[in-house]
Amino acid sequence: MGIQKILNADAQYGVPVKIFTRDIDQESIEQLKKMAQLQFVYSHIAVMPDVHVGKGATVGSVIPTKQAIIPAAVGVDIGCGMNAIRLNLKADQLPDNLAPIRHAIERKVPVGFEIHKQVKAKASTIIPLEKSLQPIIKKHSGLIRMLRKFDATWQKQLGTLGGGNHFIELCLDENQDVWVMLHSGSRGLGNVIGTYFIELAKKEAQHRFGHVPDKDLSYFAQGSNSFDDYVEAVEWAQTYAFENRREMMRLILEAIRPLLPPFQMTKEAINCHHNYISQENHFGETLFITRKGAIRAGQDEFGIIPGSMGARSYIVRGKANPESFCSCSHGAGRKMSRNKAKLLFNQDDLIQQTQGIECRKDLGVIDEIPSAYKDIDEVMANQSDLIEVVHTLKQILCIKG
Repeated sequence: MGIQKILNADAQYGVPVKIFTRDIDQESIEQLKKMAQLQFVYSHIAVMPDVHVGKGATVGSVIPTKQAIIPAAVGVDIGCGMNAIRLNLKADQLPDNLAPIRHAIERKVPVGFEIHKQVKAKASTIIPLEKSLQPIIKKHSGLIRMLRKFDATWQKQLGTLGGGNHFIELCLDENQDVWVMLHSGSRGLGNVIGTYFIELAKKEAQHRFGHVPDKDLSYFAQGSNSFDDYVEAVEWAQTYAFENRREMMRLILEAIRPLLPPFQMTKEAINCHHNYISQENHFGETLFITRKGAIRAGQDEFGIIPGSMGARSYIVRGKANPESFCSCSHGAGRKMSRNKAKLLFNQDDLIQQTQGIECRKDLGVIDEIPSAYKDIDEVMANQSDLIEVVHTLKQILCIKG
């Protein structure tokens, strides 16, 4: 059974905070107490078992709001999420040496700060995105000044990975079937949109719902021009993130086809956000649900919960638990900062913890070492009320930005 810890509501803390783990640090608790004071938060805040402190809002939190949205709760990697597909290949059909496959993917999909030299996405993808972006930048021309070579950049970044904890993996499931899995978001323009509206919310400092305990929790009230503009912009970024993952998957499959036996994709394909806003009905109310580091786990909905680059990942099916607002964790969750990981671990530690995985093993990715993350098995055990496991994956190749 999942564990549920509740910070009780009172005059100081506001709505209850329901936490599906006992493994939570004091800094996250203090952050959640501030979030719970917001008068437009409905019912309670749900906190997933991969919880850790974030900027503005706690990572792993599900925040239901009425008539207001907090841009910093979504963050700057709007629409960040996962994509996974199963191939009709078995483990014994893969080559013993996976390095050529890794290098082929890296040549096809830019990682880190790199972008495509030319636009790779099809016109059928670019044109609708461009058309829906025009009204946004017409009203908020400052966005253009925040991204170098604005149009060329967002178009050339479609089908690129980015850095940090974004990744591309080849995995094997419990049946020795081969999966391709990736994690990325809305790239540079999504970051610009998030940053721009977070600062705008702070500048406007709306007080329709009273005191805000932290400037990072500044919000837009429904009915204001900024609210409508942010909803339009965040929906665009979420669509872009979805298309970015889809384009990246296309390029990955294109890269690996010449190096593998002929294959096809199975019907099992998942593309889901874990930093986003959606309008949903819960407890008889239409609410804005902000999932910051959480995925939707509605009844029989499929999702992806990745571990670290040396641990298992999971394909899951949702149980529509109302107390979590039909949500579950988005991964293992960090247990230490990137800077602390760089101080505590060295290259030998990384090599030891990624044995048997074709991946970078240099100091440039030491902050992504498995020991910097929580135990994914414990995280999964704590959310047995939220999801059931459909497939267990183990990566054999991992590309980090």
